[in-house]
Amino acid sequence: MTSPTLTRPELTAADRCDRCGAAAQVRAILRNGGELLFCGHHGREYESKLKEMDADIQR
Repeated sequence: MTSPTLTRPELTAADRCDRCGAAAQVRAILRNGGELLFCGHHGREYESKLKEMDADIQR
């Protein structure tokens, strides 16, 4: 018996930036399992801080 693998769906046009509401292009998965979505602009702005927090950044 295999255990199911949880994967996050691809970003769609309905996914919005948590900061400004623009179309999301970046998903940051936090160590605690939470996630943040960012547009390209905010993804670049917060990328270094997210890396410091050891977030998994997906584009």
